[in-house]
Amino acid sequence: MNHLYTTKVTAVGGRSGSIKSEDGILDLPLAMPKELGGKGGATNPEQLFAAGYAACFENAVIHVSRAMVDKVRDNDIEVTGEVGLLPNGGGGFNLAVTLDVVIADLEQAKAEEIVQAAHAVCPYSNAIKGNVDVALNVTTR
Repeated sequence: MNHLYTTKVTAVGGRSGSIKSEDGILDLPLAMPKELGGKGGATNPEQLFAAGYAACFENAVIHVSRAMVDKVRDNDIEVTGEVGLLPNGGGGFNLAVTLDVVIADLEQAKAEEIVQAAHAVCPYSNAIKGNVDVALNVTTR
């Protein structure tokens, strides 16, 4: 299968290190969050995952609505991603995700229908399906 897009990001130093993409656009220090006993002051893997998922999911909503009468335009949607880190009881960790989706100028039922369709096509949703609990909260304005 041909990839539509690939990228590479290298991490050095774990949660207190840094990340850099092969093209140099992404080049950030990392820090353990204060809530986990770290110094904070820099981004962390959970924030990066939340940002990527929110942006990708927003585009999935726009994508699925293109074939519908009720199209969602770029500025009509806002997605906030929340990623939680949870102990799994076996010495490891799990993630939990909440996506708060706000869509303008749609009826609530139609917005929920579009969000469910987006959840079925979003690559992040598909990657974690059956492995990470994802709560979808949909509101309209």
